[in-house]
Parts: sequence; C-alpha cells; structure tokens
Amino acid sequence: MAGSPFVVAVLILAAAASRLIPHPPNVAPIAAMALFGGAHLADRRLALLVPVAAMVASDLIIGLHTLAPLVYASMALIACIGFWLRGRASVARVAVATLAGSVVFFLITNFGVWLWGTLYPHTPAGLATAYAAAIPFFRNTLIGDALYAAILFGGFALVQRSAMAARQTVPPRAI
Repeated sequence: MAGSPFVVAVLILAAAASRLIPHPPNVAPIAAMALFGGAHLADRRLALLVPVAAMVASDLIIGLHTLAPLVYASMALIACIGFWLRGRASVARVAVATLAGSVVFFLITNFGVWLWGTLYPHTPAGLATAYAAAIPFFRNTLIGDALYAAILFGGFALVQRSAMAARQTVPPRAI
C-alpha cells in the first residue's frame, strides 16, 4: 500500500535538500530517495520523475557534468527497483534493494567514466581498471545508501506505526 502522499513527499524533499549539505563523496541520499519513492509513490511516473528532478535541480546548483544523463538513468532504474518493494517491504528486502541500487549506480556511472573519459584505455583491461579505481567510492555509496534507506524506510515505518497506534487508542464517540 502506498503511503500518504504528503508524508512521502516531505521525506523525499528532505532527502533531496540534504544533497546540498557538504558530505563525503558519494554519501548522498538521492539513491535511497529514488528507492523509497519507487516503493511508496502511488504514481509510478512520479516515482521516476521525482529523483531525476531532484538531481537536476541540485545539479543546477552544484554544477552539471558529462555523466549527468547516466546518473539520472541510474536514479530512474533505482526507482524501478523500488517498485519491487511495493507492499512487501521488509528489512531484508530493503537491504537487498539498497545493495542492488548501489551496484546499479556503480556499474552504470563507472562504465560512463570509462566510455566517455580519457583516464582509462577503451579496452576490457581499461574498463576493469576503471571499476577497480572506483571501489573506494563504492564503499561510500554503500554507506550512504544504507544510511539514508534506513532513515527513509525506517522513519516511514515509525510514522505508519504511530498513526496506527493513535487510531487504535482514540475512544469511540458517544452518540
């Protein structure tokens, strides 16, 4: 069941805004936001649009780069991974989806670095070197994605539980 659009929107906007705060490389909330939006936004098109729009908006402030189209495509794919979580999110499934999203981002963006860049020869060995050189950033990606996914999914679960508990403790009205 998709959550309250207001609560989902607030959590996503907060995550997008936090990208503008200084942070270690690749420790950012956007991938977790995309995963969360895919899992909870009722309109799938909106779930794909919101993380990409958040990236574009923040990139206009931070600065655009040649890999932007691949980063945006990665975010859309991560939102699609979130579709798999719809109505069946659990700690284990969110962990698997978070890891899958991190891997998708790593594979796509570093392929772009190799393909469009000049740092590595355009050979299979060059591609392997590009991926190997990116491993320290992948560690940061995993840390950031796990942290923000825990905040978003965990925070949403707490809000849902609190709302359910409040509904159950309200005494019936006397007629």
